[in-house]
Amino acid sequence: MKGLSRCGGAALAVGVTVLVVGCGGGGSDGAADLAAQRPVAQADVPLSVRKAAATRTANSTTNACANIAPFYWEVGGRNGALASGSRTGPGAAYTAGSGMNLASASKWIYSAYTLQRQAGALSEADLKHLQLRSGYTHFGVCYPYQTVRGCLNYADNSLYEPAHDGLFVYDGGHMQKHAVMAGLGTKDRKELTDEVMAQIGPGLPLQYGVPALAGGGYGTPRGYAEFLRRMMRDELVMGSWLGSHPICTNPNVCPDQAVRSPNPDSESWHYSVGHWIEDDPVVGDGAYSSPGSKGFYPWIDAGKQFYGLVAREAEFGYFPSVSCGRLIRTAWMSGTAH
Repeated sequence: MKGLSRCGGAALAVGVTVLVVGCGGGGSDGAADLAAQRPVAQADVPLSVRKAAATRTANSTTNACANIAPFYWEVGGRNGALASGSRTGPGAAYTAGSGMNLASASKWIYSAYTLQRQAGALSEADLKHLQLRSGYTHFGVCYPYQTVRGCLNYADNSLYEPAHDGLFVYDGGHMQKHAVMAGLGTKDRKELTDEVMAQIGPGLPLQYGVPALAGGGYGTPRGYAEFLRRMMRDELVMGSWLGSHPICTNPNVCPDQAVRSPNPDSESWHYSVGHWIEDDPVVGDGAYSSPGSKGFYPWIDAGKQFYGLVAREAEFGYFPSVSCGRLIRTAWMSGTAH
């Protein structure tokens, strides 16, 4: 198995100030105002109309979904899938049971694990690492045979950049350092899988292909969908933390707060605890998500009514999958194909 490129626990220390458990804590950069404007699904749209609109959008030959086939898509509610499909294209078709690299969709998993293990009590240091503000911003690759600490200590992965401390930098080093500080350093990928799944859900078909917390996850759409549903049902602490503590991530908008983002310069999303808030003032709808570099795009809508997935594996697949996935989400929420 190849190494991952730019994949970008217990309380860290006795005496560290612990934040009060809760789901609030917004920033001062307008995130609260945007949250109040987030659309919710139109209640009067029949399920059959939603399904038809989402299916037409996913299968369109003229929108953003046309360029990313093959892929699997799914939309569901708290108790299960409501619509899905496999769009064919060059190569093998994807289904709900297809195994694939999750890449940065792993960030949501590790953050949910940390919140669960610590019963929702995060220190300031925890938040820095889970919000990608710790200064550990030189993560490169990690390999299957390594331990969590071995991965951190490989090449330049453990380099600390003082100038980046406190600023948002999209990088895998933050969570790798956090995992070692949280006592997971000796674990190999199997032991890491057992540890994380014991907290967020025994039985989930999710695992670590490499011991990289921010990008080493491997699993199926079916498994990840159940992880999303557990958050929506508040069976995981992360469910009440969705969208909490939002921070600015676009260096062009807030150069004093952010250095590097994987999103286009034209879009300004906020980042929460291990996941995005898609609240760009122009095109955002407030959905929570954690897109991966290889094209795995999971989301939960702002009202926590529905979840969705675009699942595939392709180099540089991050934003193309987002572009398709949010069209499907818009079609589902409105009942109108896009």
